[in-house]
Amino acid sequence: MSHSALFHREVVVDNAYIYALNVISNQDVAKAKKEEGTMVKYFACMGLLRSSWDQVCIAFWQRYPNPYSNHVLTEDIIFREVTPANSLVSRRLLTKTNRAPRWMEKYLPVTMARQAYIIEDSIVDPQSRKMTTLTWNISHARLMSVEERCEYRINPDNPSWTEINREAWISSKLYGLSRAVQEFGLARFKASVTKTMKGFEYVLAKMQGETPSRTLTEHATDRARETALAAKEKAKDLASQAQKKQQFV
Repeated sequence: MSHSALFHREVVVDNAYIYALNVISNQDVAKAKKEEGTMVKYFACMGLLRSSWDQVCIAFWQRYPNPYSNHVLTEDIIFREVTPANSLVSRRLLTKTNRAPRWMEKYLPVTMARQAYIIEDSIVDPQSRKMTTLTWNISHARLMSVEERCEYRINPDNPSWTEINREAWISSKLYGLSRAVQEFGLARFKASVTKTMKGFEYVLAKMQGETPSRTLTEHATDRARETALAAKEKAKDLASQAQKKQQFV
């Protein structure tokens, strides 16, 4: 089963072809990947935003740039249409930085681009008060494929809040290293979820006229932590190189 057949269907609206999301279960994805001979890492979580569903939907289209999205370089609308059922269907192309970990670089082509292209499909259904998004990478998909599905709904316990149910499937076809790549992809995805939620909070605070000072402080802390981790990794590399040189002396 192909990726497009699994996730999308083509429907005709006003004599134009548009893409609509199919609602699928993680079992469907796992089954399709198994047929392809690919193992899949599955991840699911639920997040809460203390803002109304309407506000979150508006923030969704205004969330770039924010202090947590420095890795997002560009965003372009490829298609947008309102269906006869009054749902807004959109497809966007995002360009993001694509830095691989040092241990993986030696297995990758030297000419491999440092940027990745991401497709984002979305359906906003104002009748059921639900927004569904599906994103996946079209760059380096054989090395690592990350497919994410999010559903934004009104929180049943507090109608003025919005809950996000998020699912992700990480797979790799890199022979001999697929499991390691999947573990790396899962760890990176979990970190990106945290940044995505903080980015949402930042944009929502600005929309509501608040000063997101706490968010900026957290951002500075995160940047310092990332710098420290990068320095630690570099120190390990230098120590490893020095040890190898001593072995040949």
